[in-house]
Amino acid sequence: MRTARCKQKRYVGLDIHKELAVSCIVNAVGKVVHRQRCGCTREELERFGRRYLHPTDKVALEATTNTWKVVAILKPFVAEVVVSNPLKTRAIAEAKIKTDKVDAEVLAQLLRCDFLPRVWEPPAETQRLRHLTARRATLVMDKTAIKNRIHAVLHQRLIQCPVKDVFSVQGRQWLSTLSLDREGRVVIDSDLRLLESVEAELAAQEQQLAEAAYAEPQVKLLMTLPGVSIIVAQTLWAVLGDIGRFRDGDHAASYLGLVPSTHQSGKHRYHGPITKQGHRQARSLLVQAAHQAVAHPGPLGAFFRRVAKRRGYNVAVVAMARKLVVIAWHMLKTNEPYRYASPQTVEYKLEQLRVTATGERRKRGYAAGTPRPATYGSGQRLRRVRSLRQVCERAALPLPKAVDQLPAGEVRMLEGHGTLAFVQEIQQEKVKVQRVKKQQPECECHS
Repeated sequence: MRTARCKQKRYVGLDIHKELAVSCIVNAVGKVVHRQRCGCTREELERFGRRYLHPTDKVALEATTNTWKVVAILKPFVAEVVVSNPLKTRAIAEAKIKTDKVDAEVLAQLLRCDFLPRVWEPPAETQRLRHLTARRATLVMDKTAIKNRIHAVLHQRLIQCPVKDVFSVQGRQWLSTLSLDREGRVVIDSDLRLLESVEAELAAQEQQLAEAAYAEPQVKLLMTLPGVSIIVAQTLWAVLGDIGRFRDGDHAASYLGLVPSTHQSGKHRYHGPITKQGHRQARSLLVQAAHQAVAHPGPLGAFFRRVAKRRGYNVAVVAMARKLVVIAWHMLKTNEPYRYASPQTVEYKLEQLRVTATGERRKRGYAAGTPRPATYGSGQRLRRVRSLRQVCERAALPLPKAVDQLPAGEVRMLEGHGTLAFVQEIQQEKVKVQRVKKQQPECECHS
């Protein structure tokens, strides 16, 4: 009898909360056959799976904080577990009567009719990286909040710091010895202790992220983008995950909410601000990266200046953030670094990542037995500037295409934007002559 029942298709809607899970099971024709409430713990969910679920069942639930743990627990008991995007499940989000019981049944019915907007299930390593980047973002917000509280104490008492940065070494020494009323002193001392603790945790978190990034070639690839640091590259890689699930770069930008909203009725069409429907942390970091990339001498900088001239700085920065996502999609798809990157900047970022992850620095200077350079003793110093291909080869990254390997249309684009000379320059090794500042002899003043 049990075997016969298991052959019938059933659909289970599960509305999960932090402490409670409400389920509704419907059959192939949409009739409710069972309802159940249980605690949202591993033991309760496993008991629910063993007692009420069949191997042929399909389960649907909405994405929330503990979704993937619940999915991992229920997967052995059923044929499939589907995770729905809550922002797109309109039947639940816009319902007039909204209870856990109704939500569970709506999920089951939508799953039965195959009308449920599904969410991509990231692998375990991607989930881990998402947790690490999210925790770092939380620690940064905590650090900012503590600093703002200290600034508020000073502003309330009309006190101005004599140094430029209140939280530099000199500024903290000044804060620790500042004469304040008792209440202000207690608040400042408490927040300084909290700040020191949060900074220590943040440093440990960034060390862990750097070690993970150093072992991931795709993160290094993304770091060749102008303005993209270790944290930005890791967050973007963690959020995008499997790049093959996006049809093109525009769909990746839409996933992060960096495309304009569109309202159309008849012949009228209106494009408004960006949708902001994607990952808020990744979108914020990309905008910060865009601020850093506005002065880039290559095509990205030229793109920003064109948009800023027509639409203003703020619109151009958001457009630049969207451009970074589109380019990142193409880089990951073709496994190629950004071919218009500044070699010195890329080398510095990759070197910082290596030092942070491993603690080892490369030896500088000339090898033993190397003859002295021609500029020795002249007050000048020669500095080797590697080409972009040499930088990528040194970091074990794929080599970018040379100018003669680019499509004719791309070369015409570079010529039209006035950036072809820059692209040709970064593909050549150079030697720069730097003047060494001579120390001024100490003068003896006689009274």
